[in-house]
Amino acid sequence: QLQLVESGGGLVQPGGSLRLSCAATEFTLDWYAIGWFRQAPGKEREGVSCLSSIGDTTNYADSAKGRFTISRDKANNIMYLQINSLKPEDTGTYYCAVMSGLFRLCSLTGADYEYWGQGTQVTVSS
Repeated sequence: QLQLVESGGGLVQPGGSLRLSCAATEFTLDWYAIGWFRQAPGKEREGVSCLSSIGDTTNYADSAKGRFTISRDKANNIMYLQINSLKPEDTGTYYCAVMSGLFRLCSLTGADYEYWGQGTQVTVSS
């Protein structure tokens, strides 16, 4: 059973950093386009970052540029989202996601992804 298990969320003060992790089982993460999404209370889910499985190209939402970094550990089959300079508006539930199909360009559109993690809560507050 293909599964994504997230970890790394928590309560952080503004200006702090977090690294979210998403461990994949039953498939080789390196072959698939991956993405990170978030949903703030009362708002729609938005894509914040993605990483293609062709050429390892990345894409970031404007709100994430310069502060978020997506990566994957091929040896351990884990994807990461490093978030620096956290702001209160970064608060929300963060989800990792994987596209079906091999060797694809990623996107920040949730409907393009088939597999999802359970979500991890990030709260930025002083």
